[in-house]
Parts: sequence; structure tokens; C-alpha cells
Amino acid sequence: MWLFLVGLMIGGAGAAVVYWRARREALRIDEERQVVTQETLIVVEFMHHMAEALALNPRREDLYQRIVHASILCTGATSACVFEPLSNGMLRGAAVEGLFPPQRPIDGEARSLGLSRAGLIERVLRSERIVVGEGVVGQVAGARRGELISDTTHDDRVVTHGDPALEMRSMIAVPLIFADQFYGVLAVVNPADGMAFTEMDFSLVQSLSEQAALALRHAEFLHFQLEKNQLDLDLSLASSVQQMLLPREAPTMDGFDVSMRYAPAQKVSGDFYDVFSVSETKLAVAVGDVSGKGVAASLLMAICRTHLRQIAPRFESPARVLCELQRILANEIKRDMFITLIYAVVDTEYDEVLFSRAGHELPLFGHVDRVTGNFAEQFVRSEGMAIGLVDEALFGEVITDQRMPLRSGDSFVLYTDGITEAANAAGEEFTGSRLAEVIRKHHSETAAQISDAIELAVKQFVGDTPPRDDATLVTVKRV
Repeated sequence: MWLFLVGLMIGGAGAAVVYWRARREALRIDEERQVVTQETLIVVEFMHHMAEALALNPRREDLYQRIVHASILCTGATSACVFEPLSNGMLRGAAVEGLFPPQRPIDGEARSLGLSRAGLIERVLRSERIVVGEGVVGQVAGARRGELISDTTHDDRVVTHGDPALEMRSMIAVPLIFADQFYGVLAVVNPADGMAFTEMDFSLVQSLSEQAALALRHAEFLHFQLEKNQLDLDLSLASSVQQMLLPREAPTMDGFDVSMRYAPAQKVSGDFYDVFSVSETKLAVAVGDVSGKGVAASLLMAICRTHLRQIAPRFESPARVLCELQRILANEIKRDMFITLIYAVVDTEYDEVLFSRAGHELPLFGHVDRVTGNFAEQFVRSEGMAIGLVDEALFGEVITDQRMPLRSGDSFVLYTDGITEAANAAGEEFTGSRLAEVIRKHHSETAAQISDAIELAVKQFVGDTPPRDDATLVTVKRV
């Protein structure tokens, strides 16, 4: 009986030990659950701060400032700083809150400025440049891995400043990374309760850094979208202005039928055309192509057209007109840009066309034989080099005028290389021979019908292949 009671007492003690161990484990699990819950709430609150910031569409500098402010609120640190990467590979303090200790010693010149301690700290942090690998911040940037320094007193990487307000006792530094994109380093120092940062604090700051990097990524995307939208708006306005500069209808002149077509590959174009009267019996026709695309080409196109209209009435010779245009535009054309241009004057009194070609595509003339009634087409050459490609003297030596008859039933077509060099899926170009074939088949039709036939032939040839260049077409027919 005695032995039984002893065994019962021993068994009860073992059960009690098991019970208390289980209770302590349950309390530990419950405490960890509470910590995780608290950390989750803090991260959610941080995300809320970031979402509010993004809703205001801040600059990156403003977002950095919100990140350090929210980091202090969420971690209980006395100060924080975000170091952003620079184009030269270094880092600089982009935003600071509290008396964040500089990562390098403060020189005497900075101290002599008479700034407040907070002003001095901000000035130093924004001016100093940290090399990747230098100090705690530089090493975190280089390794792309966070660091927890519970006690900084024995860490040689930490600079002391001899100022109790700048004493660094404990520090956490983590990289701001999202989708392999490095946005900088977030550093927090000195918990406000005087204790050291713990592993749980480190885990929390890492979670915050992930959300901060996500916010920076979203801000970058939002700014990209805004810039793109602004660029689209600018391009739309430039396109509208460009369309206003190009004539929609040719001036009426007895005996002539004119059709004009223009199809930019992008919103704005380097192609241009113009048709205008220079006298009661003379009609000026011009087609040009500025090298390159986009806004720069469209601006040069507008400048060229404006000058051409001012110069044209002053000279009988198209070659003289183009020489004067070359002289005026010499200082306005960048070295990597040039303009090909053909300028023709149709004379209804003498039934002829006088034209000059500055490196542009050859004009295509179609003539009806007065005796047989047969039609023949030909590309007519005249010498000349592109405007802006050579100096004024050489340009004037090379360029010439060419005279061609233009009687009833005759026609000529001016165009840019977007027509003849339009390519299909196989990379084959439309070419001038196909253009001549269309003219031959439709020479008896109106100028508009001839242009329609050319456009249709090009469209059928290229199929679904997107245009790689602007296309401009002017068809003139003597009726």
C-alpha cells in the first residue's frame, strides 16, 4: 500500500511537470501569435500610409520622406533615413527624420555654418556620398541583405561624433528592393525606449522595406504613365498643329486637277507637302522628307515649309529657291538631320513644269502621245543634294533645274519613300516600277482616282505589315 501511494505521488509530479511545460508552450505560442498579429497590424498601417502617399501622386523625394516618417511611427525608432542610389553607383541621404547620425565624421566647415543640429544633420546627410561597400549602409547596399546591430558600441563600421544626441546605440538597415530593382537603403536607429532592437524588430523593418519598395515601384510606374500621357498629349497637339500647316485643298487653277495624300507612320511626321499659287498662271508644288521621325522632324518640317512659302515668290528658278532655303536653314538643321525636297512650278501659260530636286525621290511623269494617243511614263532625273547635308557652296554647284512639258492628259506624281519603300511581310519593297505600273493603268482617270489606285496598290502589297515610314503623295494632272 505504501509503495502504491509513493508511485501515485511520483506519477502526479510527472503529470504536473508535463502540464506546466504544456502551459508555458501554449503561452509562448500565444505570445508569438500576438507578436505576429501586432506586426501584421503595423505593416498594414504602413501600407495605408504608402497608399495615401501614392494617392497624392508625390515626387519620389516626398515619398522617401513619408517612408522615414512612417518607419519611425511603426518601429518606435528615434530617427530614420532613406539612402537613395545615384547614377554614379554611390548613395546619398534622400530623406531624414530625427537626429540621424551621419555615416561619416562631420567636418569643421559644416559645423562652422551655424546651423541648428537638425539642420546640420540634414545638410551633411544630403551632401555626403557613400560608396557601395562603405560602412553599414554601403555594405547593405552591396550585399542587398539587411543587417541588425543590436549594440553598435563594438562595431568598427559605426562612426562616433562626440555628441550625445548623435550617439548610435542600436541600428537596423535594410535594402529597398522590389522585383530585383534596388531603390535604396532604409535605416532606423535607437529605439525610443532606450532598449536595443531585437530580431522581431528586424523582421518588422524588413516587412516595412518590402512595402516601401513596392510603393516606390508604383510611384515610378505612375510617374511613367503621367509622363507618357503628357507626351501623348503633346504629340497629339503637335500632330494637330502639323495637320493645320498642311493644305487640305489645292488652290483652284483652270486646266489642272490636283490630289494630295498624307499618311504619317506615327502621330507626327517628317514628311510634308504644299501646293500654292505663285502667280495667276503658276502653281507651286513641293514634297519633302525630313530625316528621322517624331517631334524634332515635325518641327523642322514646319520651319522648312514656312521659309519655302516666303522664298518661292522671289525667284523664277526652283533651283534658286532651294539654294536660298539651304542658306537660311543651314544654322537651324542639326548635324545628324537633313531634308530631301522636290519643288516644282507648273506653268499653265506655257504648258510645262520647271522643277528642282534636292536629293528627293525622282518625279514620275506620264505623257500622252499627240499622234498615237499612247501613254508612256518616265522617272525624270535632275541633279541636287539634300538640304543640310553639304555646305552652301557645294549645294549650289550641284543643283539644277529641269523642264518638262505638261499638256492635256499628262500628269506627274511627287511622293516620299514611304510609298516606294513600303515593305510587305517578306521585306520586299513596293518599288518605283510598281508605282509606274499603277500610273500606266489609271492614267486616264482623275488625279484623285490615280491617288486612290496608288494607295490601294500599296495597301494590298504590304498587307497587315505596319508602315515603317511616313507616306506622302501629290498627283497633278493637266486637263
